[in-house]
Amino acid sequence: MRDLTALPDLQLALVQSPLVWHEVTANLQHFSKMLTDLQAVDLVLLPEMFNTGFTMDSAAQAEPEMGPTTQWLLQQAQRLNAVVCGSLIVQVADNDYRNRLIWARPDGSLAHYDKRHLFRMAGEHQYFTAGEEQLQLELKGWRIRPLICYDLRFPVWSRDAQNTDLLFYLASWPATRSSAWNRLLPARAIENICYVAAVNRIGVDQNGYGYQGDSQVLDFMGEPLLHAADQQGVFYATLPARALVEFKQRFPAYLDADQFAFS
Repeated sequence: MRDLTALPDLQLALVQSPLVWHEVTANLQHFSKMLTDLQAVDLVLLPEMFNTGFTMDSAAQAEPEMGPTTQWLLQQAQRLNAVVCGSLIVQVADNDYRNRLIWARPDGSLAHYDKRHLFRMAGEHQYFTAGEEQLQLELKGWRIRPLICYDLRFPVWSRDAQNTDLLFYLASWPATRSSAWNRLLPARAIENICYVAAVNRIGVDQNGYGYQGDSQVLDFMGEPLLHAADQQGVFYATLPARALVEFKQRFPAYLDADQFAFS
């Protein structure tokens, strides 16, 4: 196991807010204001489809791979000197639309993760192409894996096969299923022995679905470090590196984990 005690603590900012339906400019202006006085952090997390709301109108709402929302994320990352993440609809080819999480770095470089599990109950699988690969990233020595909303329900895909330190989820998770959200997030932290962060939206969307937020950060035992309830705002959390490695030394259940590969 790597010695995490030499790593700095990781500083997170979770941005919980309502979204304006299909109004990219209004949403970007709104989030720009929310981030104006951001404290110094390492990683900023925005909700799923933060620029449009969660929509199946993929063809009309899609942007090119270096479109205005991606450019905005890069601008914010440079201004804040932090990695900034959000998901949006990206067109990668004719009739190929992805629910894509963008990892925008301050140096102007990008990484991305395409949502693997498409929410069939809303018809997402009919309007989007599913991603096929997990993504592991590194930030200040921390190993981090991004996931999107419905991915939370699938423990095999969330399963830590790479000694991950932080899993995070960007979501548009409705209030009617909040009990599942609040139970599954601690489960993912406990079974993977890692920190988990999750940011969700609030408000009501065009289809009348309400969202109560519950953005949160959990430690490796599933205990809350942050819970944003249903309030709009920027919420901060610190992830102590030493606490994680000390727990893994005392309780090395990961050594008995099943080995498998995705096909």
